[in-house]
Amino acid sequence: MAIKKSVLPIIPVRGFVIFPKTVFHFDIAREKSKNAVLKAISADGLIFLAAQKNENIEQPTESDVNEFGVVAKIKQFLKLPDGCIRILVEGVSRGKLVSPFLKENIYEGEVIYKNSSDKGLSLEEYSAILNQIHFLINDYIEFNPKLATEPFLKDLPETNPSEFCDTVASNLIRSNEDKQLLLETTNVKKRLVKLLDIMTKEIKILDIESIISAKIKEQMDDNNHEYYLREQLKAIHNELGDDKDDEVSHLRDKLESIPLPDEVYSKAMRELKSYEKLPPTSPESNISRHYLELICELPWDTYTEENSSLENARNILERDHYGMVKVKDRIIEQLAVINHTNNPCGSVLCLLGAPGVGKTSIAKSIAEATGRSFVRLSLGGMKDESELRGHRKTYVGAMPGRIVTALRQAKSSNPLILLDEIDKIGADYKGDPASALLEILDSEQNMAFRDNYLEIGIDLSKVLFLATANDTSTIPSPLLDRMEILELSSYTAEEKFNIAKNHLLPKQIKKHGLEKKSVKITDDALKDIISSYTRESGVRKLEREIAAICRKCVVAISQGKKSISVNEKNIEDYLGIRKYTDSKISPTPTVGLVNGLAWTQVGGEVLQCEVISLSGSGKTQITGKLGDVMKESVQTALSFIRSISETLGIEPDFYKKRDIHIHFPEGAVPKDGPSAGITVATAVASALSQIPVRSDIAMTGEISLQGRVMAIGGLKEKVLAAYRYGIKNIIIPRDNFKDIEEIPLNIRNDITFHVVENCNEVLKIALLSKDLGIKTESFPPQLHIERSACHEYS
Repeated sequence: MAIKKSVLPIIPVRGFVIFPKTVFHFDIAREKSKNAVLKAISADGLIFLAAQKNENIEQPTESDVNEFGVVAKIKQFLKLPDGCIRILVEGVSRGKLVSPFLKENIYEGEVIYKNSSDKGLSLEEYSAILNQIHFLINDYIEFNPKLATEPFLKDLPETNPSEFCDTVASNLIRSNEDKQLLLETTNVKKRLVKLLDIMTKEIKILDIESIISAKIKEQMDDNNHEYYLREQLKAIHNELGDDKDDEVSHLRDKLESIPLPDEVYSKAMRELKSYEKLPPTSPESNISRHYLELICELPWDTYTEENSSLENARNILERDHYGMVKVKDRIIEQLAVINHTNNPCGSVLCLLGAPGVGKTSIAKSIAEATGRSFVRLSLGGMKDESELRGHRKTYVGAMPGRIVTALRQAKSSNPLILLDEIDKIGADYKGDPASALLEILDSEQNMAFRDNYLEIGIDLSKVLFLATANDTSTIPSPLLDRMEILELSSYTAEEKFNIAKNHLLPKQIKKHGLEKKSVKITDDALKDIISSYTRESGVRKLEREIAAICRKCVVAISQGKKSISVNEKNIEDYLGIRKYTDSKISPTPTVGLVNGLAWTQVGGEVLQCEVISLSGSGKTQITGKLGDVMKESVQTALSFIRSISETLGIEPDFYKKRDIHIHFPEGAVPKDGPSAGITVATAVASALSQIPVRSDIAMTGEISLQGRVMAIGGLKEKVLAAYRYGIKNIIIPRDNFKDIEEIPLNIRNDITFHVVENCNEVLKIALLSKDLGIKTESFPPQLHIERSACHEYS
């Protein structure tokens, strides 16, 4: 008999197997398969359907498709809105692919028709097999009564053994692998025997499933479908004898490979046993798994190798930061103690300073110098104690605290943890984070820090803690007592220039993808940026201004310019008009106008005080959004001036006839503190006596009712502020004489400090009158400042 061959379009199908004489419909999405359908329709409608060996392959090749398939006739064809094609096919004959099937954009190949053979099958054998198959069909119906209503059972082609076998296999056999095996068997007798064997095995499986289902139904509520599925899965595992989940085994191996403390190991194993018994879909299962994964990820007895070289530490600090001699020396001392004792326990350094002075970058440099991992915890706005200690596992969405999370992130038990903005933590009904920090920062307690989520002790004794703050007044006293304050003062103009030239400018040039030879910013331009475009204690705004210049340079270079030079003459082309001038300071002596000095969280500032005297009934008006302490200082100054009014040539009863208005400009900015006492006293004395005040002088000091000038804080920042505005004469309290040494030498050499201890001396220095009738005392010789430190001592 001649072998029938034909070249047909091919569709690799997934998830099903089609037999001859069966009708089936399915959707087609792959372009090559669509092209095959269209070609078949344009011809005789015949197409070859072959099942893929692996359903997950999107673009199958010849080796990915079974050789045996079915030659089918396309009965119906429909294009769907989503671009797919739905076809209805009827199996015609078995077929075997004998040539490569991928041609350009279509699946196509030569197919040999395979006819079924009744060879070796007698009528008696067929009848016996037929009866057995009917018995098995009845067993199928017992397990699934809905099968009894299926149309194919009412009209089985029993007169045609081959068609009968294919119909039963197509409708009853569940496994595609078994269906493919039957499709490839062309001998009808062998196919029937295989069908009988496959059906017998499936009946046994259905019987086992039925037993499992019956066991589960006895111990559960029929309405709890989810629980039923979980118990069914559990029973299947028990039947198979497999009571170990891969994940449980993985976690156990990991826990046993980690050098856990005995307490931690015992608790982890108890948790693992509990997790093993929990259903996979249970919420408690996820919580337990996350808990065990956290224990596995924490750095138990894992340490980074520390660098004990103090020379290396100093080199890194000098490389990354300009100036800050005292700060660097204190850090080196701290590192020396740690190296000597091999224990970071001791005082916790709190870097105190205005924003942008380099607190965080110093912490990073310390971490690099010591070889420790660096982790930064931002505490600003934290109000919940649980953020540090963690939440208990009983709560929904529970998680470990920030300290434990930092250790996991650092992957080391001896990292450097920076507690950033420690002065900005709050407290509410959920607890006080500052109280939790007491334990964390106490070397006597933190060796067994207990996180609420883990519920086991964590050793923090090897962790090096650093903190940063802008203002210590908001830090609770017990917490402040745990730390040593290391103050980072404001930068001088010279320090800012060196930082900008050696650090900020190279950093921004590299960040913007520029080359040093293509962009040049002159020294005078940098100084102009510092003085005319920034007024800050740190260098953040300075860096932003340099970045703005670099951006404009990038634009110019992208437009074809090869090199750019920025100097003090064309600086406005890049940054606009100058934002700051010295216009705040009056160029001429003025009655009732005094330059005071104030300290703010962002550094020092010149704070002017204006006073006018008006005819009236003795009222005093104070404006400028002053705090209670500053208002009391104003009242003290007024009382002192009243006590020496005759000496100043002021009418003794001025408080009855004159109204006094005291004002501090920039009324929207809150102001408080006692250090403006002598400033107010001088302004009031000038306004009442009509004697002008020197415009080239600034002052700071608290005043008492007796006129004593008392010490103030923040002298360095205040002096730097005056220096920024070009003021070279400064009046300071005698008790602050010792603080002059903190001021950079180049600035001390350019300023005249007038050291006073009584307000009479202040008035004599500040008021432009040769004879005020004020008596002053000379100071002891030992208080004289060396010429190298300042120009004059009064």
